[in-house]
Amino acid sequence: MEAVLLEYAWVLLVLVGLEGLLAADNAVVMAVMVKHLPKDQQKKALFYGLLGAFIFRFAALFMITLLVNIWQIQALGAAYLLFISIKSIYDQRKGDSDHILDDKGEKVEKKGSGFWMTVLKVELADIAFAIDSMLAAVALAVTLPHLNVFGMDDIGGINSGQFFVMLAGGLIGVIIMRFAAHKFVQLLEKYPQLETAAFVIVGWVGVKLLVMTLSHENVHVLPHDFPHSTPWTLTFWTVLIGIVVVGALLGVRQNKKEEETE
Repeated sequence: MEAVLLEYAWVLLVLVGLEGLLAADNAVVMAVMVKHLPKDQQKKALFYGLLGAFIFRFAALFMITLLVNIWQIQALGAAYLLFISIKSIYDQRKGDSDHILDDKGEKVEKKGSGFWMTVLKVELADIAFAIDSMLAAVALAVTLPHLNVFGMDDIGGINSGQFFVMLAGGLIGVIIMRFAAHKFVQLLEKYPQLETAAFVIVGWVGVKLLVMTLSHENVHVLPHDFPHSTPWTLTFWTVLIGIVVVGALLGVRQNKKEEETE
C-alpha cells in the first residue's frame, strides 16, 4: 500500500506541473479577454471564468469517456481562439484598435464587449481548455494501479483513485491559472506593447487545440499520440517562449522610441 500511495503522490506532483504549464497559456488567453474591462470588473470576470474552469474540468472528468469521442468541441475551441487572434492582430495592424472615428471624423474610444459577454467568451474558451487539460491528465493517471477511495470503485467510468488524483491536479491547475491570469492582466496594463505578442500566443494555443483535433482517432490526420509526443511538446514550448522573448524585445524597443520622442 505504501508503494501505491507513493506512486499516486508522484503522479499528483507531475500532474500539478503539467497543469501549471497548461495554466500558463490558458491564463494569457483569459487575461487578453478581460483586459478591456474596468479593474473591478476584471477581477469579477476572472472569478466567474475560473469558477467555470473548475466546473468544466469536474464535468469533463465525469464525461471523459464520452468527450474523447467528440472531436468537434476541440475543433470549435481551436477555431474560436484562432479567430480571436487573427481578428485582433488585424485590427491592430489596420489602425488604433482602441479607438474608432465618430461622425465628425474624430477619434473616440472604442467600447469592448460588455461584462457578461466577456464572461461568456471566457467560459467558451474554458470548455476547450477543460477537455485539453483532462485528456492530458487521463493519459497520465490511467497508468496508476486501481485504488478504491471512500469505498467507491469507479466514478464516471474511471477508477475512483485515479479520478480523485485528476480532480486534485485540475483544482490546483485552476488555482495557478487564477494568479497567473491576474499577473498577466497587470503585465499587459504596464506594457501595452506586449498585447500583440499575447494575441499571437492565443493563436498558438489555438494551433495546439487544432493539432489535438487533427490527431483525434476519428479524424486521424495526424498520429494519435502526436500531441503528447516529445517533438511536438518541445516545438510548442520553444515557439511559445520565442513569442514571449520577441514580444518583450519589441516592447523594450518601442518604449525607448517613445521616450526619445517625448
